[in-house]
Amino acid sequence: MSDPVHHRLAARRLLVPGRGVGAIPHLDAFLPEVEHVDRNRSARAGTDAVAGWGYKPTAKRARAIAAEKGLPYIALEDGFLRSIGLGEAGTPPLSLIADDIGIYYDARSPSRIEQLLEEGGWQTPELLERARHAMQRIADYGLSKTNAAPKLASHLLPATDTRRVLVVDQTLGDVSIAGGLADTARFAEMVAAAKRDEPDAEIVVRRHPAVAAGLKQGCIPTDALDGVTLLDSEARAADILARVDAVYCVTSLMGFEALILGKPVRCFGMPFYAGWGATRDEIGCDRRTATRSVEEIFAAAYLLYSRYVDPISGQPTTLEATIERLHHWRRIADRNAGHFAAVGFTPWKRAAVRNMMAGPRNSIRFHRSVDSAARDAKGQNGRILIWAGKEDPKKRDQLVRNGTPVWRMEDGFLRSRGLGSDFHLPASVVIDDRGMYFDRHQSSRLEMILETAEFSPGLLDRAARLRERLVAAKISKYNVGAHIDIDPPEGRASILVVGQVEDDRSIKRGTADIVTNLGLLQAVRADHPDTYIVYKPHPDVETGNRKGRIADGDSAELADRIVRDANIDACIAACDSLATMTSLAGFEALMRSKTVLTYGGPFYAGWGLTEDRLDFDRRTRTLSLDALVAGTLILYPRYIHPPTRLPCAPEEIVDWLAADAPDPGHKRLRWLRALWNSISRAKPVQY
Repeated sequence: MSDPVHHRLAARRLLVPGRGVGAIPHLDAFLPEVEHVDRNRSARAGTDAVAGWGYKPTAKRARAIAAEKGLPYIALEDGFLRSIGLGEAGTPPLSLIADDIGIYYDARSPSRIEQLLEEGGWQTPELLERARHAMQRIADYGLSKTNAAPKLASHLLPATDTRRVLVVDQTLGDVSIAGGLADTARFAEMVAAAKRDEPDAEIVVRRHPAVAAGLKQGCIPTDALDGVTLLDSEARAADILARVDAVYCVTSLMGFEALILGKPVRCFGMPFYAGWGATRDEIGCDRRTATRSVEEIFAAAYLLYSRYVDPISGQPTTLEATIERLHHWRRIADRNAGHFAAVGFTPWKRAAVRNMMAGPRNSIRFHRSVDSAARDAKGQNGRILIWAGKEDPKKRDQLVRNGTPVWRMEDGFLRSRGLGSDFHLPASVVIDDRGMYFDRHQSSRLEMILETAEFSPGLLDRAARLRERLVAAKISKYNVGAHIDIDPPEGRASILVVGQVEDDRSIKRGTADIVTNLGLLQAVRADHPDTYIVYKPHPDVETGNRKGRIADGDSAELADRIVRDANIDACIAACDSLATMTSLAGFEALMRSKTVLTYGGPFYAGWGLTEDRLDFDRRTRTLSLDALVAGTLILYPRYIHPPTRLPCAPEEIVDWLAADAPDPGHKRLRWLRALWNSISRAKPVQY
């Protein structure tokens, strides 16, 4: 789904001579009406327009070509909801503007958005309702153009009964200042006006963090800062705006973000949102004669003027989908913020770990020992990240006693098309700061979610759709094995017994008296002497990679049929029920409406959905199947889309596994490819 382009560019063959602009990911999708985008240095036969980056100095060549050839110039710019990280850091945009008249930040001449607001006629009730809903979403999420900044520390602007006025500085040379019919002198006048007209208010001057860091120069002179509260710390615009009563600005987008939050705004320049009656303006623009509401300005800017492309599919999308994507990404970036000292990760897996832990305020360093990681974490005031399967309990307890935060990582439940032991990188992981989902002896983040989370009707509906999609696509954790026909005798109940890797942590920490595949088979046969038993060994055991093989004579004596190298989905479908110690196959069987018998303590047991041999005292809640799916597949894991290496949703991993995931290929080649990716992709993808 995508928004229709309100104004379609007349260009059919568009020249984009700038290397930076031409390299924007999915540029063609941002310009769906353009038949061909040329990324050459000069115009060719048939070129009917030239595009460059706005009216900034970097677009000089593009504008010169357009002038020389007598071709229209199209100004491209970032949209108003751009990304998490900064463009200067290499983060690609999720939204883009294409203006064939001018550009929004330059009031010296008309622009497409000015024309939209001046002429009107597009304001349908449906569009304005979309605008109101999107504004509320942006306000609820606290989103801005870029979203890398941390939350505002409460001590910087503590709660007060005193009226607070925010004065927004900008960086010297910002093209929007001159474009907004202003100059640097207006900033001193703005501060003076705030002090004069708000004598009883606390005046807060918000300087750009780059100015505070000495990287750039601001516009407000130092002598104008006497008697004000200076806010230099990097923080979210929405958090700052929530602590003030009014905003003074020249041309900063923060002024419009204040309008979205319902704050009164006084403008000392002419940004795109001024001159329409929604702001108190110190200067005017004769071309702007219409009166427009904040909702109308928002609809014009965010719904009609901006274009959006989904970074996973590479296809045009909607404002609403972009809002949800940015909200999802920022939650991940916030959780990844800080330094991580990682231990227990094989070299070939490190590229995937870097991407799972990526963020604009994040760093990660890999170590060979827990002691080295502990020193690093302490020195950087960071956390230890450990591969759960390599965790030493004694070392863990020592770290906990010393107060070192420990996060554990493990493969997720929708992992890959192929085994981890065959060097297939994971498309999902779980990261747990409490314990680990397979450890029945201590609480995990997943258990806490399942025990305490509020599962809204919308979340449960989403979980139901995800479950139905998984089952219909016949997707499991590894998606390996042949589709073998299993035909239990008619009229005889059948149980699928799934083998596991016996030295796996889920066996060591998730079982009680039954800890081997042979022991499981013996217990199931004892409990169900007349049932037709199908035994499926674990694929890692079958390949010889891991421990857990049962002698052929023993398995043949206990099971009626043994299926080797078989697809788990086909096996589950063929049997009436499934018996396991702790295997994820039990959860997959629940999603396929099968009876599940647990002989250990898997995460999905104890919630009223399984027949359990053990007791689960901490699990006091009865869950629906879709609540279990929501907690397990939506709220707990993280997903990385393998082709783009960007954070994504579980639904997108299901689509990839169902249609796009590559054939497993040769094992040694996979190992070399994974190792090379870990070396060559030292820096994770920016988002």
